Amino acid sequence: MAQDGYVGEARCVACHALEQEHWAHTVHAKIFRSNPKNALAEKGCEACHGPGARHLEDATDKTAIIAFTRRRDVPVEAQNAQCLQCHQGGERIFWHGSMHDRSRLSCSDCHNPMAEISASGLLARSSVNDTCFGCHQQQRMEFRKRSHMPLLEGKISCTDCHNPHGSAARPLLKADSVNQLCYTCHSEKRGPFIWEHAPVRKNCLECHLPHGSSQESLLVVARPFLCQQCHANVSHPATLITRSNLPRGAVPDERAFNRSCSNCHAQIHGSNHPSGARFHR
Repeated sequence: MAQDGYVGEARCVACHALEQEHWAHTVHAKIFRSNPKNALAEKGCEACHGPGARHLEDATDKTAIIAFTRRRDVPVEAQNAQCLQCHQGGERIFWHGSMHDRSRLSCSDCHNPMAEISASGLLARSSVNDTCFGCHQQQRMEFRKRSHMPLLEGKISCTDCHNPHGSAARPLLKADSVNQLCYTCHSEKRGPFIWEHAPVRKNCLECHLPHGSSQESLLVVARPFLCQQCHANVSHPATLITRSNLPRGAVPDERAFNRSCSNCHAQIHGSNHPSGARFHR
C-alpha cells in the first residue's frame, strides 16, 4: 500500500464494479484515462474521493473517504473542495460566499459525476431547468402563467440569465444589473434616448416580472393601472373604457374600447423624436 494512502482504481473496482461501469461513460472518465490534465487526474476514483487506504481498513467508517451523498457524512465544504481542485476558475470564481454556497449546497446537489443523465454538464437531472426547479418551485409555476419567458418551450434556460455558481450581482445575475441583463436580448430598449422614462432607466422590474405574469408582456399589473401607480393625477381621464363602467345607454365609438395609456404614449421605453416628450412618437 502506498505511503500517501492511495490504493489504485483496481482496488476500488473490486467492490464498486457497478459504480465504475456507470462512471466509465462520463466525461470525467474519458479525460482521466485518455488525457489527464494533472497528476491528480491520474488517480482515477481517488482523484475525487480522496485516498482510499482508511476506507479499506474500515468500510463502516463513513468519514474515511469523501462520499458525495445527501447524508452529509462528509461536510459540504470538504465535498466541494474536491471539485474545486479542478473547477476553480471561469464561471466559478464567485462560488465562495454565493447564495448557493451560503445555503450549504454541494456540487453533487446539482451535478451527478457518476452517470451521464444529461446531454451536457453532468447534471443531476435531464436538463438545466429541471435541475433548478428541484428547489425553485415558485419560479416553475410562474413560467406556467399566460405571459412568460419561453423557458418551457425550450428557447432559453435558467442559466441564460443566472449563474448558479455565483455572481457579483444579485440574484446570481450574469450581468452587472437587471437592466444590463435585459438589454442582452432587448437592445432596442437600451437607448440612449432624448426623452427618457424614469422607471425604465431605474429598473425593468418596476413594470415587468422576470419569469411570468398573468398580464400581457410580463407586466406587474394591467394597464392602465400600472401607469396610474405613478401618474394618478393627470390632466385627462386614464380609465380603461369598458361597457361595464359606462353610463347606461351610452354608446361611444367602438375605437374607444379596451384602450390604455400606451395607445397614445406608444414609445413608453423612451423616444428620440424631437416632439416625443410625452412618448407619443
